[in-house]
Amino acid sequence: MARVAALLCAFALDALLGDPYNMPHVVRLVGTLIGAVEKFLRDYVSPTRRSQLAAGVALVLAVVLASVAAATCVLWLCWRIAPWLGFVAQTLLCYQLIAARQLRVEARRVYDALVAGDLPGARQAVSMIVGRDTHNLDAAGVTRAAVETVAENTSDGVVAPLLWMALAGPVGGVLYKAVNTMDSMVGYRNERYEYLGRCAAHVDDVCNWVPARLTGALMCLVAPLVGLDGRRAWHILARDRHNHASPNAAYPEAACAGALGVQLAGPTSYFGVMHDKPTIGDATRPVCPDDIVRANRLCAATSLAAFVLACGLALVAQGVTGGW
Repeated sequence: MARVAALLCAFALDALLGDPYNMPHVVRLVGTLIGAVEKFLRDYVSPTRRSQLAAGVALVLAVVLASVAAATCVLWLCWRIAPWLGFVAQTLLCYQLIAARQLRVEARRVYDALVAGDLPGARQAVSMIVGRDTHNLDAAGVTRAAVETVAENTSDGVVAPLLWMALAGPVGGVLYKAVNTMDSMVGYRNERYEYLGRCAAHVDDVCNWVPARLTGALMCLVAPLVGLDGRRAWHILARDRHNHASPNAAYPEAACAGALGVQLAGPTSYFGVMHDKPTIGDATRPVCPDDIVRANRLCAATSLAAFVLACGLALVAQGVTGGW
């Protein structure tokens, strides 16, 4: 039961505490490592397409290997010192890889600003959790951005880490987070990262292939439990699951759009360039700030369902591997 116990404690800590800003965090450490490796590669690798593609592969290998090695060494050392210390270390590591509460907290800040009529404040709040340009968004655009990021990050920040940790322990969770953080930092199709970030983006697509589809299905299953439309969620998921440049992002977004009965995505600006993204869902009604609250409820229910599933998978995996 050790693997399940660690996941249970980690999930409870996340539900109670979220991510305290003054606490050292493994994802921030990985982000610092990514920035350092990127700077080193840019200083010593030529800007040609071939060299930048090779540098992108080197970036992924260096960050993943360093992150996995560090996590393995820390856990091994803690277990060698004392079993209780090893369990505490793996629990804290798992806790830092789950972002269910913090995702909802950040989205709630957007909602609070919108209902207070503070559009500049809402734009600022949503800019903290999305990669798009937010300075020209109207209230509906801010709301859509918040709902989309809640949907997508339910997969990236909750379901995927739980799945990886259930099957491969906390080190598997660190591997996933290293890849996902790289994608969020360098996986852009712009002049700076077109080639350097390509490998990270593709590896992230592979790592999220199963979690994204699982997230979409879980959202459809739990939607009726939180007062949303499960039948329409299945319909929109089946119809619009490919309406995104990413092979994965549209799955949770489509399920969420269908459950809420709103239309998401559409033309979006990134780094000053407008991208004509296809829409997801049907505009049965205009989006409103309350949709952020509804998306948060859907995220919470999906997270709980994913946790229960992860516990079952962890029991199976521990039976196969004999431990962490």
